[in-house]
Amino acid sequence: MSESRRPLIAANWKMHHLRQDASRYCRELLRGFPPEIAADVVIFPSFTLLVTVAEGLAGSSVAWGGQDLHTEPKGAFTGDISGEQLADLGCSWVLCGHSERRRDHGESDEAVGRKAATARHFGLKPMICIGETAEERRAGATQEVLERQFRAAVAQRPEPFALAYEPVWAIGTGETATPEMAQSTHAFLRTLAARVLGETASDGLRILYGGSVKPANAASLIVQKDIDGFLVGGAGLDPGSFSGIIGSSGPGL
Repeated sequence: MSESRRPLIAANWKMHHLRQDASRYCRELLRGFPPEIAADVVIFPSFTLLVTVAEGLAGSSVAWGGQDLHTEPKGAFTGDISGEQLADLGCSWVLCGHSERRRDHGESDEAVGRKAATARHFGLKPMICIGETAEERRAGATQEVLERQFRAAVAQRPEPFALAYEPVWAIGTGETATPEMAQSTHAFLRTLAARVLGETASDGLRILYGGSVKPANAASLIVQKDIDGFLVGGAGLDPGSFSGIIGSSGPGL
């Protein structure tokens, strides 16, 4: 982790929790939260919980965001949500291209790029997710896949944004890249960002690791030069575990 980049720790709740769970989570997370912490913190709840989370986090330094958005500002798109609607709910972030959206909803690299650009249009910061599957990794195509996804995602220069590297083979499997493996991939992504966006943008880009992060392995990951935080899944559903991960970023918690 570079001293020039403030850590960013995010919890993706996916399709979990009800309103009472969300209210309790926010209370427990903020209990004992210091006025100043060593990281930016974001919660990504289901759309149905955004109002509850906004109320629960009001007045705190913790931000919230949407798990997805449509590229159109409004229209006949049943089941979708627009960037304008997310902004209206006080969101400051939105996930773009999460591996589960790519897998389950067939989102293409180009669609992710359009979503990232739409997010910026509505004043939202996109957290762009990229990552390789187990099959792609075994085939030695990791860097090829990541470069293709990255170039498409940033084609319209949706800055400022954060990049989340999701080794799909490590999500929900209990497998985790070693700190050295994760650092190697993050270093490749930073070099790639320098080629595509320029050195200044690359130096300031926060690249998050998103592969089965837990309190037990967070500290050894966050000290790596090019790992600037985490996109947390399962461990982010429990406020105690999530607090432990936030605390790994340095003094504060």
